[in-house]
Amino acid sequence: MKRLSKVVLAPLLVSVMTMAGCKKSEEKSDAPAAQQPGAVRTLKVGVNPVPHGEILRVAAPLAERDGVRIEVIEFTDYVQPNIALADKQLDANYFQHVPYLERFSADRQLSLASVGAVHLEPLGVYSTKHATIAALPERAKVTIPADPTNGGRALRLLEQQGLLQLREGVGASGTLKDVVGNPKKLELSEIDAEQQPRTLQDVDAAIINGNYFLEAKKNLQLDAKTLAQESAQGNPYANVVVVRKGDEGRPEIKTLVKALQSPEVRRYIESTYGGAVIPAF
Repeated sequence: MKRLSKVVLAPLLVSVMTMAGCKKSEEKSDAPAAQQPGAVRTLKVGVNPVPHGEILRVAAPLAERDGVRIEVIEFTDYVQPNIALADKQLDANYFQHVPYLERFSADRQLSLASVGAVHLEPLGVYSTKHATIAALPERAKVTIPADPTNGGRALRLLEQQGLLQLREGVGASGTLKDVVGNPKKLELSEIDAEQQPRTLQDVDAAIINGNYFLEAKKNLQLDAKTLAQESAQGNPYANVVVVRKGDEGRPEIKTLVKALQSPEVRRYIESTYGGAVIPAF
């Protein structure tokens, strides 16, 4: 498991915990501590830093008004948040969409469930070298996410832009083996989603998950253009709050979801991300 060494205590009792600290507390007991009537209850919630961590910090004061303190635990990948949740090191996580959750849970035999959608990050085609999709040359180097759900989603986006043809009926479950037409002879390669932005200097285009693009734009000062983006209409890839099955009815989980689906959070998303993140509630 990746460990985050920096511990930050944010205002309003929202803290970014290290995974080492989380593990230490779980060694004492796998079950949540019994709460006294009227006591503040605590939830450990795993997130990717951007935008999930940012959004959760907006929701945290709202949850605290209803007696639930949120501890924000950051991860930089798409694997460890589900593993930590299944291992009872977290009470919930918020970083993924339902197709990814279902595929991951089936592959790892995990018993996890979605309890509410918060936002959508349209997948985008980004480039530091070209200004439009039409400008991509023959044999352009293009990277897509390596995980199956987002990889298939990326291939479908390229198909919608007229750059590929996929085997009939494959939908968003396609892999590179399902590419049956490639008129520009694009050179496609799979890269771990969190590493995608770092490939932009070396490739013609990269298809990047919105959270990783936003984080890289902020931290790497990327000057990349958006060549194409998924439509939000009818999009099944809203990011959701996930818990262990059986915990869906916990009052503090309901308080967390209520805070994340609040008007305050909606206004924050709409005013902060310029359409790269869209409310899904």
